[in-house]
Amino acid sequence: MLSATKRHELTLLAAGQPWLPALLLAGRAAKPIRKVPKLGWFVADPLVARQIYNDSTHFSIVSEGAAGHWWAQVIGDWVEDLFEGPGHTDLRNKVRDLFIAKHTDALVDRVMGAALKDLVADLGAGRTVDIAERARVLVGRSVSDLVGMSPDDISAIFGDHFTSDDPDEPFRVLFEHVEELVNLAIGTMASTTLDPVALERARALIGKLSSSIPAAYERADGDTTLGRCRELGLELEHASGLAMLMAVAGTDTLASAMSRMAALLHDSRDQRILLAMPERTPDAVRETLRVTSPAYLVGRSVTADVEIAGRKLVAGEHVKILTWSINNAVGDFSVNRDYVPETRQLWFGGGRHLCLGAQLVHSELTALLQALTANGRPYEIVERRYRRKVFIPTYEVLRIRLTD
Repeated sequence: MLSATKRHELTLLAAGQPWLPALLLAGRAAKPIRKVPKLGWFVADPLVARQIYNDSTHFSIVSEGAAGHWWAQVIGDWVEDLFEGPGHTDLRNKVRDLFIAKHTDALVDRVMGAALKDLVADLGAGRTVDIAERARVLVGRSVSDLVGMSPDDISAIFGDHFTSDDPDEPFRVLFEHVEELVNLAIGTMASTTLDPVALERARALIGKLSSSIPAAYERADGDTTLGRCRELGLELEHASGLAMLMAVAGTDTLASAMSRMAALLHDSRDQRILLAMPERTPDAVRETLRVTSPAYLVGRSVTADVEIAGRKLVAGEHVKILTWSINNAVGDFSVNRDYVPETRQLWFGGGRHLCLGAQLVHSELTALLQALTANGRPYEIVERRYRRKVFIPTYEVLRIRLTD
């Protein structure tokens, strides 16, 4: 019998894309690796996944079937250097210190601190709060900071989409436009080649989202991502690419993890454990990322014949690493679960392409979790609805209020 946590998670996945739960559950049968006609190889084993992530000789992130190929179509072939060429190593070496806990904690406090204090106050006053909506606004604030786009800039670029004078409206609108861009990836299971209509829309959205970056790069303070990139000597083109990549890749995935974390803590009843044992907060964050695995599937293309787990993979074939299937094989959500070496940060990828923003995500989820528990009382979910037809499954509505 399915637990409440698993039942809601599977329903959420199905709302996003109806075929997704069946694929991810059946994917466990692909362990360690299995070929599916017309789609390529599926991997459901953590060791095999890491072997592929660490093998840049036989596997690529920029050829057809992988995320870099999608990006190259949208913003230009130069991203191949940013993803796999000499520029990739140079980029990671230059910005490594930007993504240590000291800096990411400060960034989160600066960008989200005031909004999180409002969340604590609203819950403490007995108000019902929509965590899914708050998550979209919080992430919109983060995107705004990453691309150097002030609320006035957002108004000038996207003002025709505003529906109210709510001060959070610019960040909500910005999030929705990034989500539209992400959703253009729906249907890329078999091929990452965008059709002309989708490609034109993607380029239009990227053009708007990146329009403020050149000016922001020149004027941004050193405590912002763009300002720090400038001080580190990163060229505008690569700083812009980094900002856009983090803004787009970390938007839907982070908002999804935020709202699903709140739901998981409620459905599992583990929020009461966390209230009694706040030192388990890092474990709750890690478990959230393991169980939700918002980047549920990661693609790579085979660039040279290679043998993996006794199977011969041929150049030109595609590989799908079933991140969600691998991570959820460990078991249901539990804040009492200790570190699991086999799945260590697999939700962030691996090898030279391990997500640069991993520590930033930890800081953001930790800050939200501290806000949810700041009043020292558990909460109940009074309404939940799942967001439908989206690339990254998430909640449309998740309204909570404090209880005894």
